Amino acid sequence: MNHSDKEAEKFYRGLAQRGVGVRVGMEATGYSRWFERLLAELGIEVWIGNAAEIKTKRVRKQKTDRNDAELLLKLLLENTFPKIWVPSPGNRDLRQLLWHRHRMVQMRTRIMNQLQALAMNEGQRRKKKLWNEAGRAQLEKLPLATWASRRRQDLLELLDRMNPTIEELTAVVEQEAKKWSEVLRLMTHPGVGPLTALAFVLIIGTPERFQCGKQIGSYIGLIPSEDSSASHQRLGHITKQGSSLLRFLLVEAAQAAARWDADWRRRYMHLAMRRQRSIAKVAMARRLAVRLYWMWRNGWEYSQWVKFGSNAGQLVSGHGVN
Repeated sequence: MNHSDKEAEKFYRGLAQRGVGVRVGMEATGYSRWFERLLAELGIEVWIGNAAEIKTKRVRKQKTDRNDAELLLKLLLENTFPKIWVPSPGNRDLRQLLWHRHRMVQMRTRIMNQLQALAMNEGQRRKKKLWNEAGRAQLEKLPLATWASRRRQDLLELLDRMNPTIEELTAVVEQEAKKWSEVLRLMTHPGVGPLTALAFVLIIGTPERFQCGKQIGSYIGLIPSEDSSASHQRLGHITKQGSSLLRFLLVEAAQAAARWDADWRRRYMHLAMRRQRSIAKVAMARRLAVRLYWMWRNGWEYSQWVKFGSNAGQLVSGHGVN
């Protein structure tokens, strides 16, 4: 069926009008929100399947649309369809807010880097001081050629337009974070702000989806890839599965926690000296994700985590457990 001329929409609307009970199975993919909204409007049940698990069930090395449809139908009929959790429409819309702010910050960073390059080419290396009042005035007074001057002017105008937008989006994120009790609870952890806490709650969805903290690291993609056999263990880079936004925010939050919390700073420096700083950042981000998961699941604030966690592993008496 062709989607562009609404042939698929006519087909499913016809099923709904005839009162036919329908269950639709599809692989998790992008660009399908319109289809999910259509089926929800018609009251048709939709199951979204794990694409990686569905791929493992293909026997022949022949991939066509018909073969894919037959495989999905077979899994549905056999009740072995790998159904996954799907966020609500409100959850998805709030994720768009976080993604929009994240992309705007990335665009602003690129603009600021270009302006830094212009200043450095003229012998001005001011780093962060370039963005205060005196640095901005000096940047505008630099004698540049015609097109370099035009580039500076356009970049400064873009920067001036983006700063208020990012501040507005940040304020909206802070307001949304106050509406979620679990987000406020996670924000009690050092280094975790409203952006990281809200993203963690929205993307994880519910802590009951996971049986243990190890699954959180795997879901976010903060565990190393592995290709081991027999006694040979081969570990590679992190898998980078899951949300890249949440991984980025957790790495930033872990570094902030290492700056402000003595225990986190000690752990981070120990890992950095043993391995590398980049590896230490990822390891601390994974530790932070696991800790936030348990805080959320147990309903603890950071002070409660410190209280109960500090006694873990200590014996009741010097002679062991009676």
